[in-house]
Amino acid sequence: MATPLLSDRSIIGPARRYQILERSLYNGVVTRGRPRSFDRDAALEKAMHVFWRYGYEPASIAALTDAMGIRPASLYAAFGDKRRLFSEAVARYQATHGAFIGAALAEEPTARGAVERMLREIAVNYTDPSHPPGCLIISGAVNHGPDAADVEDELREIRNQSRAAVAERLRDAVANRELPEDADADALAEFLAAVTRGMSRSAQDGATADELRAVADLAMRAWPQP
Repeated sequence: MATPLLSDRSIIGPARRYQILERSLYNGVVTRGRPRSFDRDAALEKAMHVFWRYGYEPASIAALTDAMGIRPASLYAAFGDKRRLFSEAVARYQATHGAFIGAALAEEPTARGAVERMLREIAVNYTDPSHPPGCLIISGAVNHGPDAADVEDELREIRNQSRAAVAERLRDAVANRELPEDADADALAEFLAAVTRGMSRSAQDGATADELRAVADLAMRAWPQP
């Protein structure tokens, strides 16, 4: 049976004291102890999947350590705390599962080709059964409380950077006359960002890759004609 999502208050008694000790170790107060006995990279991958599936706040220390196969003390010793673990998980997501968007923008010879590839790969990536549905960057801090406002700020900044990269590619397309000179690159980039957010939510609601490809095809019909 999967470990329920619980708050950090579930760690009490000796385990809580051990957690505090290990935080001190991480901060350099205590330097003795056994060397790390787990694969940090593999543990980070599993933590990324927990954050991806549940979001930052609902992903408790209990759920994270259960998935990572380590004790809470080891999590704090290796990653510092839940917040820093999340940032590492986000960076890993960007470098792996989220890298296809930047690749499409950089590799396709036309802006239209880049956007079409991006949307079609979203349809496949967001519904891939080998990992949680949707996009971690979009849904990682939905309905967050005040204590997680900085988490949403971090994810919003990543989304803004992605939208800006798309807009830059579209402005180049206008300059190269691939798009009409009156095409609004910023508005089109915002439209594509909205489509992407909707596709992520639909994938989480159970939409299939074929259904999202149909969405991608409809979105491409809005492409300005030169």
